[in-house]
Amino acid sequence: MHTFFAKMNWKQLLSAKRLGLEQYHFLSKDVRSEFERDYDRLIFSAPFRRLQNKTQVFPLPGSIFVHNRLTHSLEVSTVGRSLGSKVARGLRAKSPDSPAVFEEIGSIVSAACLAHDMGNPPFGHSGERAIGTYFSEGPGLQLRSRFTDEQWTDFVSFEGNANAFRLLAHQFHGRRDGGFALTYGTLASIVKYPYASIYCPQGKQKFGFFLQDQPLYERIAADLGICRNPADANQYARYPLVYLVEAADDICYEMMDLEDACKLHIVPFEQTRELYLNFFDEEHRARRMEHLKRVEDTNEQLAYLRSVVIGVLVDACAQIFLDHEDELMQGERMSALVKSLPAPLRNAFGEVERVAVERIYKSQPVLDIELGGYKVISELLECYIDAALAPEKAYSQRLLDRVPSQYEVRSADLYTRVLSVLDYLSGMTDVYALDLYRMIMGISIPSL
Repeated sequence: MHTFFAKMNWKQLLSAKRLGLEQYHFLSKDVRSEFERDYDRLIFSAPFRRLQNKTQVFPLPGSIFVHNRLTHSLEVSTVGRSLGSKVARGLRAKSPDSPAVFEEIGSIVSAACLAHDMGNPPFGHSGERAIGTYFSEGPGLQLRSRFTDEQWTDFVSFEGNANAFRLLAHQFHGRRDGGFALTYGTLASIVKYPYASIYCPQGKQKFGFFLQDQPLYERIAADLGICRNPADANQYARYPLVYLVEAADDICYEMMDLEDACKLHIVPFEQTRELYLNFFDEEHRARRMEHLKRVEDTNEQLAYLRSVVIGVLVDACAQIFLDHEDELMQGERMSALVKSLPAPLRNAFGEVERVAVERIYKSQPVLDIELGGYKVISELLECYIDAALAPEKAYSQRLLDRVPSQYEVRSADLYTRVLSVLDYLSGMTDVYALDLYRMIMGISIPSL
């Protein structure tokens, strides 16, 4: 593990080398670039399709369409492509003779945005909390002495971001080396927290990869020339494009959650419209209001305002990235791009965040799905962890027989066994987890 701090360079960072296929040097006849192939590979994958039945914020399904993880990921990918393309044009203008493939940045960010939520368990963030607290407060606490500090921290701080990297890069049993065999550039772009769980900053529970997958990230980081964090040698610097993936996610979930909340009558239409209009100065506000007079449908009014606001935020975040390129390439940690917006935009964005916390994320529909999901995940986790700990028992054997063979729930290594249970549970959709819970609890037994 190196500890020197070297400036990163774009030619090396924008690598199309594929994880697990490093030894192959064939020339593809495909008209698509390697990063476009990443995007298509993700779109056609089963884990991506399963996002259509994973909660984003509001309960699914309902009589009113709201976002799920799949529609959210598609929208984030679209915004990420715009961000990446704007940054690419700016970098090319600054370095017209650079051999770096700046023109691929939009495709890299777009693919990474598609994948950013693929590791999230069912029922939104309550699923993550249920897993972590099972080990920190629940029955799993009694297992503490059987794991190293590093292994234990993986469990009590279970993180969807780290799980996304694992899903995409880990070689599951019977599967090929390299997981999805994505490019190094795309994989690095999804790792928001480039350090192991044991090195989480004080008071934080976010990390980028599990102990078992750390060698994979270190291989990618070494090849891309990702430097260490100048402030903490135990952490890597962020891969620069992570900031664009993060910004696309921040923009979409704040703007789209607000629109969904209005459709569900959680936030009044007038307040929602005003929150969007706050992003404009007087001149542009008047222009938007004039346009709204020509549109009677309130849903279309909101869609129009939301789209214009997203465009404004994309332009601002791309410019912030370009303005701070030197710091990013030196590995200096910046706050999220949306936190560095010019004051008027930052204030408007902050007001949307405040309303989301007070009115949306604490609303009854959201709390209900979190409470129910927490219970489902906790019970399933207890059943399957117990089975993995005592696989010789008759009931354990029946439970473990239901687990697909790619998950090593019968491994001789206890850490691998428990991690495999988490792999299995986190890959479930909301409906599958609920049906399995009902069956195990004897609430619903399949008819013969």
